[in-house]
Amino acid sequence: MVLWTRGETLIYLLYAGIITVLYKVFGFTFLNVPWTPVALIGTAVAFLVGFQNNSAYGRIWEARMIWGAIVNTSRTWGMKIQDMVSNQYCKVPISEDELEQEKKILIYRHIAWMTALRYAMRQRKSWETQHKAKTNQEWRKMIHIPEEVSTLEDNLMMYLSEEELKYILSKNNKQTAILYLQSKHIRALKDKGLIWEFAFLELENVLESLFTHQGKSERIKNFPYPRQYASLGLYLTRVFAILLPFGLIPEFAEIGETMVDDFFLIGQFFIWIAIPFCATVSWAFHTMERLARTGENPFEGGPNDVPISTIARGIEIDLRQMLDEDPDQIPSQFPEDKNVQM
Repeated sequence: MVLWTRGETLIYLLYAGIITVLYKVFGFTFLNVPWTPVALIGTAVAFLVGFQNNSAYGRIWEARMIWGAIVNTSRTWGMKIQDMVSNQYCKVPISEDELEQEKKILIYRHIAWMTALRYAMRQRKSWETQHKAKTNQEWRKMIHIPEEVSTLEDNLMMYLSEEELKYILSKNNKQTAILYLQSKHIRALKDKGLIWEFAFLELENVLESLFTHQGKSERIKNFPYPRQYASLGLYLTRVFAILLPFGLIPEFAEIGETMVDDFFLIGQFFIWIAIPFCATVSWAFHTMERLARTGENPFEGGPNDVPISTIARGIEIDLRQMLDEDPDQIPSQFPEDKNVQM
C-alpha cells in the first residue's frame, strides 16, 4: 500500500506543508476556511466512496462466484462425459480406444472453451483505464498475465482440430461457437447410440449451465460501473483534499496558542503537526476511492482481480488427470508473481 500510493502521499505532504508555511511563516492567515463546510464535504465523500467500494466489491465477488460455478460445472461435465459416453446402447459398438478418443475430444473442447472465455475476459475495454496508471504499470511489469504472454490461437491449437480451430477463429464470440460444436458433437454421438436419450438431455443441460455462466461473466465484463458515480467520487475526493488543509491548519494553530502558556515549545510548533495529519486524512480518502476504482473491472488483469487464468488452468489439470493422461503431459499451474495469482 505504501509503494502503491507513495506518489499521492508525497503530494499531500508537500501540499499541506506549503499551506502551513504560508500560514505560519508568511502570515497568510486569510488561508482559512470554516471547518463546517469542509466536514460536510468530507461526510458526503465518505458516503459516496463507501457506496462505490461496496458496489465494486459486489462486482468482484459476483465474478468470483461465477467462476466458482464454472469450476463445479466443468467437473460435472467431465464426470458425465466419462460415464455417459459408452457402447451400452450402441448398435455398432466401437473400440475402447475410439471411445476414449471421443471422450478426450469433448474434454479438450471444454478446455478450449475455458481458454477462449478467459481470453475474452482479458480483452481491453475503452473504460478499463487502471493499467495506464503509473503505479499500476509498475505492478504489471512485475507480474506476467498469461493472456498477454501467448495468443489465443497458440493455446486453442492444443485442444482443437485444425478444422475446428479455423471455424472458431472465424467467429466473433469464440466461446459460444465452441459450445455449439459441443452440442453438435453429443447430438452426433446420440444418433450413433453412444449416448442414450436421457444422457443427451443431461449433457445439454450442462451446456445450458455453461452458457449461463458465460453470459453472467460477459455481463460484468461488457457493462462498466456507471461513470457518474465513479467520476463524482473522484472529483469530490480531490475537492475535499484541496480544502482540508485550509480547515485543519487554523484549527491546529488555535490549539497551539492555547498550549503556549503551559507547554511553550509544544504550543509554538504544534501547527506543524497539521502537515502529517492532513496528509493522513487525505491519503485515507484517496486510497479508499482508488481501491473502488481498481475493483470496478474484475477481469482487467490487476493484482486484486479474479484469478481466472489460475482457475481455468486448475480445471484443465483436474479434467486431464481424470483422463489418466501422462503427468508429464499435463501442464503445471501458472506460477504466482509477487504473491499474485494470475
